[in-house]
Amino acid sequence: MRPWIERARADAPDGDTLRLMQRGDEFSIRIAGGNELMNSRLGGSEEALARLALDRLDAPAPRVLIGGLGMGFTLREAQGRLGPDARITVAEIVPDLADWARGDMAAVFDGCLDDPRVTLDLRDVRQAIAEGGWDAILLDVDNGPDGVTRPGNDALYSETGLRAARAALAPGGVLAVWSAHPAPAFTHRMETAGFDTATETVRAGRGRRGPKHVVWIGRR
Repeated sequence: MRPWIERARADAPDGDTLRLMQRGDEFSIRIAGGNELMNSRLGGSEEALARLALDRLDAPAPRVLIGGLGMGFTLREAQGRLGPDARITVAEIVPDLADWARGDMAAVFDGCLDDPRVTLDLRDVRQAIAEGGWDAILLDVDNGPDGVTRPGNDALYSETGLRAARAALAPGGVLAVWSAHPAPAFTHRMETAGFDTATETVRAGRGRRGPKHVVWIGRR
């Protein structure tokens, strides 16, 4: 088996170091210590995040906010489901990830950031949420409500953070939240924040086997 090769490093705002690793045509982004945050062969649940949210959306020219660029799986799924009048903003707090998307991982991203409907916003997603007027907010930040590696991300998943997201949505808008792990208490938290909430278990990959992830869908 081919060894993993480190292609690049980036500093996250909290001081963590992100490492871009490559093995053949497979890419992995990890934090120092080896914890994998994302893998180019496991995009099924990130695609499901967009699919489950946008299938519930009824807006002729939706404004969609994606929290976390990742490897572009959620973005590309959204692009395929939205019409020419849609506007998609991707909030990414680590600028180097955008450089990797156009550099080492250009084949993975396949030019999706060049879509005229797409704006890359290099800020904390909480700042973008606060601007309001969104028809859908898709959050794929860290490893989910019970798996945060950055303490600052806890605020996104708190009841206060969820209420802020609900206030930022247009009537009938949708909040979708991705997680690597189940978090039963989070369902109750979303309902307490005022969302009509559904929970879906989805495959991490695109096959019928392998690990499963969780997506919450909340309707305002």
